[in-house]
Amino acid sequence: MLFDTTVRRELARTFGATLVVILTIVLTMFLIRTVGQAAGGTVAPQDVVLLLGYVSLGHLPTMLALSLFIAVVVSLGRMYRDSEMAIWFASGVALPRFVRPVLRTSWPVLVVIALLLLFVWPWGNRNSLDLRDRYQQRSDLSRVAPGVFQSSSDGRRVFFVDRDSAESIEARNVFILNRQDRNESVTSARSGRMETVGDDSFLRLERGQRNEIDLRSGEKTLARFETYRVLADQQALRSADKQPPRATSTANLIREPTPTNRGELTWRLGLLLASGNLILLGIGLAATNPRRASNWNLLFALLAFVVYFNLINLSQAWVAGERVGLGLALAGLHGGAFVLALALLWWRDHATVTRLNPRRRSA
Repeated sequence: MLFDTTVRRELARTFGATLVVILTIVLTMFLIRTVGQAAGGTVAPQDVVLLLGYVSLGHLPTMLALSLFIAVVVSLGRMYRDSEMAIWFASGVALPRFVRPVLRTSWPVLVVIALLLLFVWPWGNRNSLDLRDRYQQRSDLSRVAPGVFQSSSDGRRVFFVDRDSAESIEARNVFILNRQDRNESVTSARSGRMETVGDDSFLRLERGQRNEIDLRSGEKTLARFETYRVLADQQALRSADKQPPRATSTANLIREPTPTNRGELTWRLGLLLASGNLILLGIGLAATNPRRASNWNLLFALLAFVVYFNLINLSQAWVAGERVGLGLALAGLHGGAFVLALALLWWRDHATVTRLNPRRRSA
């Protein structure tokens, strides 16, 4: 049918353009943040692109839902401004009739959102945490780049080494500034290397000196040494059973219904249900007056998305805090949004019928 084809073509074209714009903006923001984390020593510089991919996949469901919502509002809003909607209404096509072509265009996107939320979201978060943990697990010496001052994992030490390569475990011209609550020490040595004794890892320094000052009394101590061992900070990798809820698979969330797991499940299912409700809300919010040059409907639509998304996060916090149950949170928030979308559709359609039938208005 010409009506369905026109609406679907317009919606698909607008959705593609909107998704490209949103992806460009969001990926740029994530890239800046990831590069900043790499510069601060939180992630490895060589893992920036990989980490950016994991983070982007994790937030792709939100970007798809937002793009689809904006596409519905922009597409139908353009038809209102160009008086195409008036032609369809005059031809006997009611506003609820637009739901079918919009849903036929949107259902593949909703399926992709469901797959991303239920499977890709925990997988991406788990891999991102593994990358960060592996980088933070490294010893203080291996964390240091040659010729660069670098802080240790706990922030209490500053290192400077001179090495032939970053992969080498041997270092020369080692400088360590260690600040504790009561004292501060500066240790320098000609060489150093890592040693493992049992389950502990030590930094073994050779031929150097240690200057220590008591921050309270101001007393200074100078000691020279041939061999000096420092316990290196080690962080064990996160075990599989200690993964946070956002990195836990959906099946495990269902098998282990702890409050935090139920909260995470509320967020995943809630975003999926919200994607469908936003389509119906978009059809109702797209109505605009062609005689007005302003585009307030898009502004209201974006405000509605922000409010809805924050309510999803709020419902997650309430379920995790055991203030409400999972079923009540999903039914209350998303059931209410569905009823609101249907009421908005009815109101828009009733206003259109009244405007096109003056006799009905007078009655």
